[in-house]
Amino acid sequence: MTAPNSEQRKACWDARDHLWKCLDDNNDQAASCQSSLTEFKAKCPAQWVKYFTKRREFLKYKEKLQTEGFTLTEDPKQPS
Repeated sequence: MTAPNSEQRKACWDARDHLWKCLDDNNDQAASCQSSLTEFKAKCPAQWVKYFTKRREFLKYKEKLQTEGFTLTEDPKQPS
């Protein structure tokens, strides 16, 4: 596969932004954003879809850590 040209990249990024806005507006309910998801997958290379999906998950996780903080689930084990 050849690299997308600037017009194709812009179309992909616009589709990604539209999907992410839809997900934000609908509390990450993918069923509410099916048309945006279909457009995103159609306009972006598969590897980019995978990357952007993981990127969104990471950014959501990072945001959660920054707002809620980090707590240990159990006491750390002390070295013997």
